[in-house]
Amino acid sequence: MGRRALLGAAVAAGAGGAVFTATTPAHAQSARPTSAATRPANGGRGGLGELPTPTVVAHRGASGYRPEHTLGSYQLGLDMGADIIEQDLVPTRDGHLVCRHENDISGTTDVADHPEFADRRTTKTVDGQSLTGWFTEDFTLAELRTLRATERIPEQRRNNTLYDGRWTVPTFEEVLRWADEQGRKRGRPVWLYTETKHPTYFRSLGLGLEQPLARLLRRYGHDRASSRVLLQSFEPTSMQRMAELVDTPRVVLLSNADSRPWDLQQKGDPRTVADLITPSGLREISRYAQGIGPTLDLVIPRRSDGSLAEPTRLVSQAHTAELLVHPYTLRNENRFLPADFRRGDDPNAYGDVFGALRAYFRTGIDGVFADHPDTALLAAADHRR
Repeated sequence: MGRRALLGAAVAAGAGGAVFTATTPAHAQSARPTSAATRPANGGRGGLGELPTPTVVAHRGASGYRPEHTLGSYQLGLDMGADIIEQDLVPTRDGHLVCRHENDISGTTDVADHPEFADRRTTKTVDGQSLTGWFTEDFTLAELRTLRATERIPEQRRNNTLYDGRWTVPTFEEVLRWADEQGRKRGRPVWLYTETKHPTYFRSLGLGLEQPLARLLRRYGHDRASSRVLLQSFEPTSMQRMAELVDTPRVVLLSNADSRPWDLQQKGDPRTVADLITPSGLREISRYAQGIGPTLDLVIPRRSDGSLAEPTRLVSQAHTAELLVHPYTLRNENRFLPADFRRGDDPNAYGDVFGALRAYFRTGIDGVFADHPDTALLAAADHRR
C-alpha cells in the first residue's frame, strides 16, 4: 500500500471530530481538525487516509503531564484530541505484553519499594548495553500487577510526581479494550501506535514479541491494512516479521545516522541508519512498511551550538518512496528543544515550542510524536491555516 493510497482522505474521521470531557483543557479544544483539514480524497482506501496532516501522536500518552504508559496518560492524550496514542511493548516472564518504554522498570515503577522483589535486582546486557535494575521478563503478570507506575524523569517533571502510584502497568490487551470502549463512547475509532521493544533480545529469551502481538491484533480485529493501529520498531526485521503475520500498517523507526539497528548488528549486516535513509534504502523499506519514524535530527540537523541547520532531503525522498514520515519527539521543555528555541535559563521551563514546530512542519513531515499533545495540536492547526 503506497503513501498516496494511504493518504487518501476518509472524511468520516475528521467529521466525527473530538469528544472533549470536562477535564479537557479549553485551549486544546480548538486544535482538533475538522474534515476540511484532512488530506483531499485521491483514491485512498481508508485506514491511514483518515489521519489529518500533520498527525499528532501522543508520545507514551500525554507523558508531559502524567507518568508515561499509564491509562491516565493515554486517557489525557485522547481527551486533549491527539490523533494517535502510542504504546511500547515488552513481555512479562509468562508471556504477557505490557506497556513500558523499557523492560527495565526501575525508574517507572515503585519496584524498589517492594522488599519481596529485592532479589530480582540484577545486571543484564540489553542490545549491547549493561543495565542494572529490575526487568519485566523476570516478573509474572500477577507480580507486576502489585507495582504502581511512577514518573520517569521527576527532576524535570515535578508536577507529574503528583500522580505517582495512581495507576498500574497496563497490558496491551487492556489498552485494546480501552480503545474499543473509548471509540464507542466517542463515535469514532481510537488510533494506536504500537512499538515492539528490543525484539531480537526478547526472542533470544524465548519471549518473542511478534507472535503474541499478532494474536492480539487478530483477536481485536486490528490485523487488516485498514486497521486503526500502526506498528513500529527500531528493528527493521521485526516489521518484516509482522508483515508476514498481519496486514496492520508498519513503520520503521530510525535513530541517529551513524547508529546500527541491533537486529542488523546481530545478523552481521554492516548497514547504518545512514544507509537505510538513502533513496535505495527507503525503497527497500517501502516493500514491507508504510512509513518511517526518524529522529527529528534526521529531518533538520542541529549545528554544533545546538541550533537548527538546514533541513535534509529525507522527507521528500521518503515521500518519493511513498512512505509516511512521523519523526520523534517534540517536548515543550528548554532542555529538549533546539538552542534557537530555548527561552530563559531554566532547562525545565517551556521554550518556544510553537516556533520549533513551525520549522519542522515546514519540511512537509506527515506528523510528529509529542509529549505535550495539546501544544502540538495547536501548532498543527496553525500550520493548516
